[in-house]
Amino acid sequence: MDLDERKYRILQAIIDDYILTASPVGSRTISRKYEQSLSSATIRNEMSDLEELGYLDSPHTSAGRIPSHKAYRLYVDRLMRRVPLAPADIEQLRAHFDRRMRQANNVAQLAARALSDATHYTSVVVTRPAQEADIRVRHLQLVEVSAGTALLLLVTDTGAVKEALLYVDRDLSRDDLYQISRILSARLENCRLEDVPRVLGRLISEWHEGQDVLNSVLEGVRTHIVKEPTTEMVVSGSANLLSFPEYSDVEKARDLLLVLETKDKVMRLLENGGGMAFTIRIGPETGMQETKDCSVVTATYHMGSDTLGTVGIIGPTRMQYQQVVAVLDYVGRTLVQIMQPSE
Repeated sequence: MDLDERKYRILQAIIDDYILTASPVGSRTISRKYEQSLSSATIRNEMSDLEELGYLDSPHTSAGRIPSHKAYRLYVDRLMRRVPLAPADIEQLRAHFDRRMRQANNVAQLAARALSDATHYTSVVVTRPAQEADIRVRHLQLVEVSAGTALLLLVTDTGAVKEALLYVDRDLSRDDLYQISRILSARLENCRLEDVPRVLGRLISEWHEGQDVLNSVLEGVRTHIVKEPTTEMVVSGSANLLSFPEYSDVEKARDLLLVLETKDKVMRLLENGGGMAFTIRIGPETGMQETKDCSVVTATYHMGSDTLGTVGIIGPTRMQYQQVVAVLDYVGRTLVQIMQPSE
């Protein structure tokens, strides 16, 4: 059964009311507040159809209905409209950034606090300085040290020289190392430093004759040259979730708070964000049992082709999605401005 316009209106009214009140919504509420032209009996029939289609659930303790995860997915995909951030919210966020951000060493902490204060949910901010995200290879050279060992020298576009001692075939001559260096330099020139292991791995699968040398180069790059990007992750406002009735159950709240204290699990929640087109995952879509009653909204922000980081909001599925998207948009654009290199 397809949803007609009336069912859409009633479903949106139920979602809007439940987001505001956290109380199951009955037909009389819809008739009185949203659809005065429809009788309670008509609305009850429509709600029964919506429940049969999987868009509504009936709590055992109430005759009212609550939206299902399927309903929220329909809401964010088809019913939700992007709205501008209210002037008061803009002023609050602007004051947060103008007052402290530009003098602060810890951009992620202050951005996370601004997000959690503005939305009253839990926020996560992951940042990486642009200058680290875009270091590129200028030149690579293998220099013989002794029989069976060579020094890998990698020069970046910033002028930095990175080096690693490698073990190579004792039969390789200086000319052999020179020719291998030329090939590697040509393949890696202008490659981002963090992408070098991936490019080398692909080259190993293509270049059968020099696999031993390439494997040694790859190991040296991974161990001594390409460091883990300097990312910083900050979680703010975890306690905010305890103010919502969804987390009044102590065990449920504890399990969720344990997730928010585990970096690997929080990073999993932020996966699959792409561009400033927002990623919204609802309930089971978050991929964790502990967050099956949560929604996670993320946006990854960029400077040119470089990924600078991700901002995210974690809250109950009856989240105020329009407000959250507007706040994330503002904060993401502000972070890009702040993290641009000064002239």
